[in-house]
Amino acid sequence: MQFQNTLAFAQQLDINDPLKQFRNQFIIPSEGGKEKTYFLGNSLGLQPKRTHEYIQRIMKDWATHGVESFFYAEEPWMDYHDKLTATLSTVVGCLPHEVSVMNNLSVNLHLMLVSFYRPQGKRYKILCEAKAFPSDQYMMETHVKHHNYNPADAIIEIKPRGGEHTIRNEDVLQLIVENKNELALVLLGGINYYSGQLFDMQTITQLAQQAGAKVGFDLAHAAGNVELQLHDWHVDFACWCSYKYLNSGPGAVAAVYIHERYHQDENINRFAGWWGYDKATRFKMDKGFKPIASAEGWQLGTPAMFMLASHRAALDVVNEAGWNNINQKRKLLTAYLWYVLDEVNRSQAAPIIEFITPRNENEHGCQVSMNMLQRGKEICNALMVDGFFVDWREPSVIRLAPVPLYNTFEEVWRFGDYLRSIL
Repeated sequence: MQFQNTLAFAQQLDINDPLKQFRNQFIIPSEGGKEKTYFLGNSLGLQPKRTHEYIQRIMKDWATHGVESFFYAEEPWMDYHDKLTATLSTVVGCLPHEVSVMNNLSVNLHLMLVSFYRPQGKRYKILCEAKAFPSDQYMMETHVKHHNYNPADAIIEIKPRGGEHTIRNEDVLQLIVENKNELALVLLGGINYYSGQLFDMQTITQLAQQAGAKVGFDLAHAAGNVELQLHDWHVDFACWCSYKYLNSGPGAVAAVYIHERYHQDENINRFAGWWGYDKATRFKMDKGFKPIASAEGWQLGTPAMFMLASHRAALDVVNEAGWNNINQKRKLLTAYLWYVLDEVNRSQAAPIIEFITPRNENEHGCQVSMNMLQRGKEICNALMVDGFFVDWREPSVIRLAPVPLYNTFEEVWRFGDYLRSIL
């Protein structure tokens, strides 16, 4: 498409947008009756209007039936989890029984390392990206120490080359080859939270598994953002939260994917809880753990029904909009953002923005990270004061993410217009 940097052009894109009505299904932050521009879905997605109703249903069940709601509510709580997995499996590209909605992201990562980080002999190392999200760093560090290894030796960090902001795929592959006899696990963020770089998960998975390592991904910034095919890529496991692009609320329930080839493996290590026990005999309360033969076999305790309801409300919006439609708009909306920001850069005597997010469509999602070459914090503060929600990351990066379900092309244009005006 031949873009134009005009308000009329942006408004016409919105008129033609097949998903335009879905913005009305979200509560847009406002002040003085004026809607703000929310570009922080990469940190916390907006609240679907139906979330309140879905939670109220659980409240009503609780009031009416008490604990018997697990069996006698209009939508019995015992089977509520099943209402989430079909849409989630479409979003991450797997089979419904390969997904379990449970816990939070950090807890799930710990549980997955119990099962999939099994160091033996000289094969004990973990490959990850440098400056992974702190929880990931701490999680890997403590598991390595638990197995009596030194993190400085056991954790291999892949980082950008000098003068570059993102990690080259060939460098990841080269490190896998160089350490193929020592690697126990490759664990990367599907999308790096700082730069917005999307990794080539399929190629990385294939090479790492050929080397004898297990492969997992933290999809906090990828699930609900980009197209994934976890099952077909044969990824061993993945974890993600649901409060960013999946709009399920602050601290919302998380989820895991575990490839079906592990579901009936009696030798796999795991930490167990009663909610992961075989459903048919769970209430016999027998000794000896007998896991559900699916990803649900990794569940621990009784589910938090309010969180499941909030997650379901958000997933129902995704299902109604259509995952393919969401991805098509995401690509067009983000491409228009790049175009508008390029126009801003060209309007200056010298470029003021250095983009650290890769330009290639296959190497990013919604998020664009801008390294500000001048006045970065001042510009970020001015944007926030005037109603544009963006994110500051030290030392000089502004992150923003136009989310296809609720952001508009006009908002992108107005962002660029205002940015140019304050420069």
